Amino acid sequence: MYQFFSLTTYALVTIPMKAKYLLLGVAFITGCFRAYGQALVDSKPPNIICILVDDLGYGDLACQGATDMQTPHIDHLSNQGLTFTNFYANSTVCSPSRASLLTGKYPDMVGVPGVIRQDVKNNWGELAEDAVFISEVLKTKGYQTGIIGKWHLGLERPSIPNEKGFDFFKGFLGDMMDDYWSHRRGGINWMRYNKEEIDPKGHATDIFTDWTIDYLNERTKEEQPFFLYLAYNAPHFPIQPPQEWLERVKNRESDLSEKRAKNVAFIEHLDFNLGRVMQTLEETGLDENTLVVFTSDNGGALRFAQSNGKLRGGKQDMYEGGIRVPTFFFWKNKIEPGTVTKNFAMLMDLFPTFCEVAGVKPVQHIDGMSILPTILGEKQTTDDRYVFWVRREGGQYGGQSYYAARYRDFKILQNTPYEPIQYFNIKKDEYEENALESSNDEIYQAIRSQLQEHIRKAGGIPWQKK
Repeated sequence: MYQFFSLTTYALVTIPMKAKYLLLGVAFITGCFRAYGQALVDSKPPNIICILVDDLGYGDLACQGATDMQTPHIDHLSNQGLTFTNFYANSTVCSPSRASLLTGKYPDMVGVPGVIRQDVKNNWGELAEDAVFISEVLKTKGYQTGIIGKWHLGLERPSIPNEKGFDFFKGFLGDMMDDYWSHRRGGINWMRYNKEEIDPKGHATDIFTDWTIDYLNERTKEEQPFFLYLAYNAPHFPIQPPQEWLERVKNRESDLSEKRAKNVAFIEHLDFNLGRVMQTLEETGLDENTLVVFTSDNGGALRFAQSNGKLRGGKQDMYEGGIRVPTFFFWKNKIEPGTVTKNFAMLMDLFPTFCEVAGVKPVQHIDGMSILPTILGEKQTTDDRYVFWVRREGGQYGGQSYYAARYRDFKILQNTPYEPIQYFNIKKDEYEENALESSNDEIYQAIRSQLQEHIRKAGGIPWQKK
């Protein structure tokens, strides 16, 4: 519009009357086309990048209170976007949380109550064939869909990315890597380019970032919007930072234990790579119309010196430290920089949120709710619902499930199938230090009743590999 008014002023002052009218008309039409073009850009469905890291503790970022760690790039997402202080994974471990993020449903409602593994005798889930993925829904809106990194929802057809709506897959089908340089699990190479086995060289975090940068550069050549699910294995154990990163931390933080220093270096290396992704978004101009979400699949593992801040417990626990995760949303010119929300949300809420962002309706019943109003700074109530967490596991858990459930500020939980259920008011007792008396408590009974109904429904979903 500035150019339009400048041209108009020039015409009125310097040229004859007929030419003035002609030039004014041309300028007006040009301005209209420019405005129309901008409207087309603004109306184009935004790109969506969902970054899921593995086992990142609630207290393991500088912006989350870590004083021994430098994470400027993830901190930048927080400073320039929206921070959720009450965002939760759907489980205490990997596979169930990933299933919820990608289907919008509770994990046990899509056949993934526990960890999917290559060892059948220690496998506690099998993805339901009729589970509808966010990638499949976004494709109906014309999105190109990609996943780079860790899958962990199945090792063979039909439970692999290219059979679940992803046009592009370059990453790791399995669960954890035994080594971040060799990329094997139990001696098996699960690295794939779509359905083809590949054997890349280098640290997995660097490799996944390189592939992401290549993917983003390719997307700049296309008009089609894209959805990218970038799932890093880090900082899941084994804690293996590149040696130069570990030496840097040791020189800077000389008082740290070896175990903690490794974890700090591992996360700082991850942060550096996230910075590379965000730099590519900016350099390509994709950041002008891209929603970026950063979150984790569960809390940090305490035995590897990961930190969940003041929250009680860690990975595998239903205490807050096991399920509340650091989460940030960045959307240039859409999200007010540096904002914070206390609203409750879960990984399964991302599915309907992405659908609303893209302007498409889910094609199935889902358990999550869209939190787009919260993201855009609007008033929204998100905790007026009963929500549930589940994990089914072998070993010390005996092949049984254990649960947590919540309604508003009240939460019940157990950390093994064999312990009594504990009852907390999370608002008044955030660190779960003082369990409430549950007998004759109406809220407790209501939550127990709702959890029982959820367990009954989930009992109809097969999950065992044949």
